[in-house]
Amino acid sequence: MRKGDATKARILDETGRQAALKGFGAVSLNDVAEAVGLSKSGLFKHFESKEAMELATLEHGFDRFVAFVWAPAEALPPGRPRLEQIFDRWLDWVEVENAAGGCLIMAASIELDDQPGPLRDLLLHRVNQWRRSLAREMKVLRDPQLSDEEAAIAGFQMKSYVLGHNDAKRLMGDTTARKTARAAFASLLDRTSAG
Repeated sequence: MRKGDATKARILDETGRQAALKGFGAVSLNDVAEAVGLSKSGLFKHFESKEAMELATLEHGFDRFVAFVWAPAEALPPGRPRLEQIFDRWLDWVEVENAAGGCLIMAASIELDDQPGPLRDLLLHRVNQWRRSLAREMKVLRDPQLSDEEAAIAGFQMKSYVLGHNDAKRLMGDTTARKTARAAFASLLDRTSAG
């Protein structure tokens, strides 16, 4: 990786870490620059504006999420095997990958839900891509396939279990959170497969 690319990646990682902790609106250019060892003007060698840096940070956060959660499951057969792997990796994302500061995507969803603009538009686009991916996997759980509505509901429930796990594990310190989430998800797959 070239030095400029490595510096840009450090800026994106640091901006994402700070935004996950305190929201994009509270992230200052000075804080990011100081944390990565640059001047504020040094940031602008990599990004034209703060908004461009925020958009790149959110895109980078989603790319990291997909690489961590989806990519390891892609080689598995569609349906239940792939969904189980995705679910476990998603729980890992909550527990391991974002243990120090939380998930940028969850934080952005809370912060930007009622703030129109390019950052929210990007968030909506990427979340909708993710939802469609989950629904495609859910559809093939049984033959005949689930309807679009049934698949969307199952995908909604899957995400709900991840959010419940996040709350139980991170906020409540519940040591059984993962076991409970996995049992709930297995029950969902059983019900959905049986149809």
